Amino acid sequence: MNPLKKLVNNKDLWEDYSNYIEHLITQEQRVMEQASDNQSVWRKQGSIHILRKLKQLKDEVNTLG
Repeated sequence: MNPLKKLVNNKDLWEDYSNYIEHLITQEQRVMEQASDNQSVWRKQGSIHILRKLKQLKDEVNTLG
């Protein structure tokens, strides 16, 4: 069995994982709000984009089988 399936199909683990990712997104948003230059904003936007992709991991893993 794919090790990622154990994470995404375990309700408690997945909930903890999702909450942690959401916490990281919130932190990145706070830092981005205080950024003083465009490059910092773009970096934080990129970080947030990647974190949101990680929240979609369940769909990706279950789709790929």
